[in-house]
Amino acid sequence: QVQLVESGGGLVQAGGSLRLSCAASGRTFSRYAMGWFRQPPGKEREFVAAISRSGGSTYYQLSVKGRFTISRDNAENTVYLQMNSLKPEDMAVYYCAAVFHPSRTVVVGPPYEYDYWGQGTQVTVSS
Repeated sequence: QVQLVESGGGLVQAGGSLRLSCAASGRTFSRYAMGWFRQPPGKEREFVAAISRSGGSTYYQLSVKGRFTISRDNAENTVYLQMNSLKPEDMAVYYCAAVFHPSRTVVVGPPYEYDYWGQGTQVTVSS
């Protein structure tokens, strides 16, 4: 089992940047595929980015590709989401999530594919 704690959210102007962090508990962090999701106000939770267990493969939602970068540091049990050129439509509660899958090193999928979730961190983008 893994416990996740996000940090780094806040208020930023359009065009600005934020770096979200997600700290994981436990000694088996490198066994988990990790992802970032977001839930805009009044909308369903949606996939943002995913990273493989080793960090060698990454995937992005089309609307954030080229602006957001997911990375992980397995020695520090942390996954990051660097968000640049933020837009008002990026405003949401951002969640990190983890899943252990015996045969898939990365999971690019909807929320139900993931087993463990953080509490979320609010990102507000002013226009």
